[in-house]
Amino acid sequence: MKNKTDMTAFDKDDIICDCSGTTKGKVYSLVEKGITTLDGISRKTGTNSGCGACEYDVQAFLDEIVDTNDSYP
Repeated sequence: MKNKTDMTAFDKDDIICDCSGTTKGKVYSLVEKGITTLDGISRKTGTNSGCGACEYDVQAFLDEIVDTNDSYP
């Protein structure tokens, strides 16, 4: 899988989970390493394991950056 969005398209220092302090840049780097699910991101960062308020935001960001189109090399 490739990233649909270039890292310059967002602020890598934006915090996406207040409980764990996880940034969009951290999520992006994990996606580059092949971790592309909410559960996988949560296991690596602690997102969605505190209050759970970030679940929608993290999933929406993943949907924005993860390219699931198999036609790409």
